[in-house]
Amino acid sequence: MATSASPSTAATLTLRVEGMDCGGCERKVESALGRLEGIAEVSASSVTGSVKLHFSPHPPPHTPEQSAPSNAAIERTIHELGYRLISEEEAAAPDAPAPWWRTAKGRLVLVTGGLLVLAFALRLAWPALGQWPFVAATAVGLVPIVQGAWGALKQRNPFTIEMLMSVAALGALAIDAAAEAAVVVFLFAVGELLEGVAASRARRSISVLADLTPSTARLLEGDDTREVPAATLAPGQRVLIRPGDRVPCDGRIFAGASELDESPINGESVPRSREPGDDVFAGTVNLEAALEVEVTRRAEDNTIARVIRLVEEAQAAKAPVARFIDRFARYYMPAVIGLALLMAVVPPLVAGMAWSESIYRALALLLIACPCALVISTPAAIAAGLSAGARRGLLIKGGAVLEQLGKLRLVALDKTGTLTAGAPRVTDVATLVAGHDEGEILRLAAALERDSSHPIAVAILAHAERQGLSVPRASESRALAGRGVAGRVEGRELALITPRHLAEQVALGDELNARIAELEQAGKSLAVLVEGERALGLIAVRDEPRDDARHGLAALERLGVRAVMLSGDNARTATAIGEQLGIEAHGELMPGDKAHRVREWQAAGEGPIGKVGDGINDAPALATAEVGIAMGGGTDVALETADAALLKDRVSGIAELIDLSRATLRNIKTNVALALGLKAVFLVTTALGITGMWIAVMADTGATVLVTLNAMRLLGYRFSPGPAPAEARPAAAAS
Repeated sequence: MATSASPSTAATLTLRVEGMDCGGCERKVESALGRLEGIAEVSASSVTGSVKLHFSPHPPPHTPEQSAPSNAAIERTIHELGYRLISEEEAAAPDAPAPWWRTAKGRLVLVTGGLLVLAFALRLAWPALGQWPFVAATAVGLVPIVQGAWGALKQRNPFTIEMLMSVAALGALAIDAAAEAAVVVFLFAVGELLEGVAASRARRSISVLADLTPSTARLLEGDDTREVPAATLAPGQRVLIRPGDRVPCDGRIFAGASELDESPINGESVPRSREPGDDVFAGTVNLEAALEVEVTRRAEDNTIARVIRLVEEAQAAKAPVARFIDRFARYYMPAVIGLALLMAVVPPLVAGMAWSESIYRALALLLIACPCALVISTPAAIAAGLSAGARRGLLIKGGAVLEQLGKLRLVALDKTGTLTAGAPRVTDVATLVAGHDEGEILRLAAALERDSSHPIAVAILAHAERQGLSVPRASESRALAGRGVAGRVEGRELALITPRHLAEQVALGDELNARIAELEQAGKSLAVLVEGERALGLIAVRDEPRDDARHGLAALERLGVRAVMLSGDNARTATAIGEQLGIEAHGELMPGDKAHRVREWQAAGEGPIGKVGDGINDAPALATAEVGIAMGGGTDVALETADAALLKDRVSGIAELIDLSRATLRNIKTNVALALGLKAVFLVTTALGITGMWIAVMADTGATVLVTLNAMRLLGYRFSPGPAPAEARPAAAAS
């Protein structure tokens, strides 16, 4: 039994079950296990092949052993339903699934098919045998079906496809339609096999994520390396990753620099340059040079493992439309059984139809009754959508979130780290006196900021490095509290001063005042290089928009979703960035103010609303919005805080999330139409006597396979962002 703990010691228990391949299977398992004493809730997923049990809290008079069911009781119940529990060793095995002819369902198809062919051959060779070859073929193929029906009946669940098949096949034998009974049994076996193959393919699309992490790693021990299982790596250890190797762990680069292909994690097709101090993630591929990486997370907590857990948990959480379909199926099936009884009794009594004909039509109606295709139509599509998103760096926590994303009408985005890069960059360097070019101004300013960790200092030094400048070292460096920094560079006494304190040291002319006002109006922070009483030059920095910000906002507009910026930065900077991106901007907002704005929009009927941020400073607004979306390259916040997370850390991912949701909802509608449409057609044709039992079975199992295969198309989902945007429009409003 694949469990994390015994029932007596755990609040929840997760089982892996073989043979549970459709919505009807889920309901049987949930109904049977839900009746065991001590179990409060059961959640079964045919897509992941798992069952999660939630145990009741132990009442004071009882010990845990008295109030929780034993492993044996759980296993016996599963076995009675015709399924098999998979052990922990089997669940952990990385081997590919067995070919269909080696599975129990595959063997049943081969046996029933062989017996059917043999029965036809015997009737042709010895007509005197009559129906007996078909009776024998039906009886052999019906044994496992009757066993499944009896197991469900013992669990007080009579409305199962196995029970309907048993009644239909035995009824057909009773009215001397043995040949058709044998065909029905064979077609049922084929349908069950196809369902199993489709479900296995869906499960494999999820478990393939686990294959991204290599099984071994090269552990560094002094000057030596030793190959060890990747699962044994612990934080603090260091591993060697050669060019072409997959990264075996989440870690931080200790030595070396290289390009990494991060597409397995975030779907980003362009490799990223990584240097000492940068984080790397398990499953990515080292492309250029050897890296020495320090492990930061154990195997069970690395990015790949957490993505798999989130996807599986999300698939177990049913969307509202899926819960509605489940409720509908509970009433639909008994209603059709009642209709079949009326079909068997009313025509002979009212219209003089032969009893054998009316019973035959009633039995065919019973085969149509099973709502497997209808029940699987929604979870199969949602599972495929969640899996497709995970493979593209889009994590969605549950079917309910996936459903809600497609309905968003307004998205509120944070500025810093969401629409912008999150770190200031030099945008302007200007010289104010003759004899100094821009490179000289930048070189001298960088010398003063060389030992500072202030964001503006970091931006100036990074810009000087990109320009290839040789930065001298300053002496007598000192901070000017609240004003800037000063020091001696190449024998010159220099200072970098903020504009508001500049007048204390330098006489400002109209031209300089106008230039400073213009740059500050654009939301830029300034540092003026001063020598004595004259200003030599100025440097402007600003947290600039991400490279894909305008493209991502344009994609949202094409989807009909309004985008608004909510920022805690000063109104001037927020307005400037908003005008640059062509987006409505609101600045100087505290975290509570952002949540208040979201509530105002909701009250005005502008929802559903999505909130995009870093998951920490925007927590109140993320919680207030219908859907909270966190941006971040695999951080704990991005994975665990919001309803959805963008591992690729790109603004365009927001539109991709919404488009994937809409594609999934369209797929669900198609599936429901297929399932209900086929059933409606064949209910009518069967009631009129146009189609018989074997057509009814083909309609039922065929519809199930069709909706599953249609759902699997989502695994190949590709987002089409459209053409690059033109110049940004003026913002609609700003505050």
